[in-house]
Amino acid sequence: MAVKTIAVLGAGTMGHGIAHAAIAAGFDTALYDISDAAVGKGKSAIDAVIGKSVELGKASEADAAAMRARLRTTTVIADAVGDADMVIEAAPEKIDLKLALFKEAEAAAPARAVFASNTSALSITDMAAVLANPGRLGGMHFFNPVHRMKLIEVVKALDTTPETIAVMQDVSARMGKETVLVKESPGFVTSRINAMIGNEAFYMLQDGVASARDIDKALKLGLNHPMGPFELVDLVGLDTRLSILQYLHRTLGEKFRPCPLLEKHVADGRLGRKVGRGVYDY
Repeated sequence: MAVKTIAVLGAGTMGHGIAHAAIAAGFDTALYDISDAAVGKGKSAIDAVIGKSVELGKASEADAAAMRARLRTTTVIADAVGDADMVIEAAPEKIDLKLALFKEAEAAAPARAVFASNTSALSITDMAAVLANPGRLGGMHFFNPVHRMKLIEVVKALDTTPETIAVMQDVSARMGKETVLVKESPGFVTSRINAMIGNEAFYMLQDGVASARDIDKALKLGLNHPMGPFELVDLVGLDTRLSILQYLHRTLGEKFRPCPLLEKHVADGRLGRKVGRGVYDY
C-alpha cells in the first residue's frame, strides 16, 4: 500500500517531531491531541524547526510553505484518522492510555489503515490485542530530536504481518530514516541498552564515583558517545526514563531495578529540560 496520509496521535515532543518528519517527506498529516493548547504548542514547535531549516538554507521559503500546508491539527480523533493510510501513536508511556487511543482510532480509521506505536519499551503485542485485526499494528520507535536522528526501530509484534512491516519500512525510508527490524522484546534494542547505561550512571553518581559532568565527559571523550548519560536523560525526561526502567525491572528482572537517586530526582520534580531542571539546571 502506498501511504499518502498520516495521522499522529499526540503532539508532545515525539509527536510533533514525527509530524514534522511526515510533512517534510510529503505526507498530508493530521496532528491530534486532547486540547487546543497541546496541538498549538506542537504546531509552534514544528514551525520553529521549519523556520530553522530555512534559516540554515536547508529548505526554501516555498518548501516551508508546502510543509505547513500539509499539516492540520485537531482535537478530535475521528477527524484525525478518518482518511488516514497510517496512524502513528505518540502518546506518553502509559499502556492504558495507548490501548484506549488505539481502540478509538480503529473505530474511526479506514480498513486499509496501518497502525504503529512510537513506544520505546511497552508491548506492541498488548496494544495490538485491542484491535479487531492485530496484524495491522507494529512498532515505529523514533528518536529525539526526530528531525536530526536517523534511526527508526521497526518492531514486529506477535501478529504483525509482513505487509505492515513493509509499510512501516517504506514510510521510514521516505522520511529519510534508516531502520532496524526488531522482534518484540522489552525495551527493544536501544531503550534496553540506554536504560542500563543511564541507570548505572546514576548509581555511580549516588556512590560518589565521579560528578555528573565528569561521567558525561568520560563517556563522550572516552567512548565517543555524542551525549553523556545525564545530558541524555535530561533531554528524554527523567520520568520517562524511570517509567521505562520500572517496566524493564518488572519484565526482565533485578538488573534493571531503578537507582534510588533517579527516583528521588523524579519525586522532587527534577524531570529534565522540559521543566528547567533535571540532573542539571537550565
